[in-house]
Amino acid sequence: MSDQPSHHAHDHSDGAGCRDISHLVDGVRRFRARFYEEAPSLMRRLVDKGQAPATLMISCSDSRVDPAILSGAKPGELFVVRNVANLVPAYRPDDGLHGTGAAIEYAVRDLKVDHIIVLGHAHCGGIKAMLSTAGGERPPREFVGPWVEMALDASRLYVTDEGAEGGKRAMPLDRLKEVPFLAERAAILGSLDNLMTYPWVRERVEAGTLALHGWWFDLDSGDLWATDAPGTPLLPVT
Repeated sequence: MSDQPSHHAHDHSDGAGCRDISHLVDGVRRFRARFYEEAPSLMRRLVDKGQAPATLMISCSDSRVDPAILSGAKPGELFVVRNVANLVPAYRPDDGLHGTGAAIEYAVRDLKVDHIIVLGHAHCGGIKAMLSTAGGERPPREFVGPWVEMALDASRLYVTDEGAEGGKRAMPLDRLKEVPFLAERAAILGSLDNLMTYPWVRERVEAGTLALHGWWFDLDSGDLWATDAPGTPLLPVT
């Protein structure tokens, strides 16, 4: 989720109407030509045999960080769920509507994916909203504030300062706002922790048949930071 308007954005109050999206239809035409006319074997196989992706990608809804474009994945390689700030709620089965939980459940229990990647990124508007909410400035929206609040505990746990006696304590909020990338990476670790609260995720991780990964993409440089061990810091890999 972006914290800044796109450079293509314009003021809809000027009477100009909606932006043209015909190029997206053209994109579908090009996709059809590539995968249905020139080399149809992949899509035919996916239709006849169904999908069998190795990876579930939990990523942000931000338009600048598309999982398939970023990773170069082909159709059938990624099972993707996207939400604001790439967050995974803790396991709490009830009568609520759990879109992210449903995607995780289907990917793990039915598709039998081998990997789950939580993909975050720099300049995340959802994390910025979390930091503002924690400071008492809840955004004037019905859903964003309560949703991103779940990342606050991870920031308190994983972003620490050295205390006066050498101990560690949570970084004060005013300082954390100056280094939001630390909160973005911490939120990824928090989502990995929350994944382990799902009993059928934990069972497979402990059995060695499912691996969890945290990725953070730096929009400024194009670098990728990653961890393959939940609870451990993300480090540059590109």
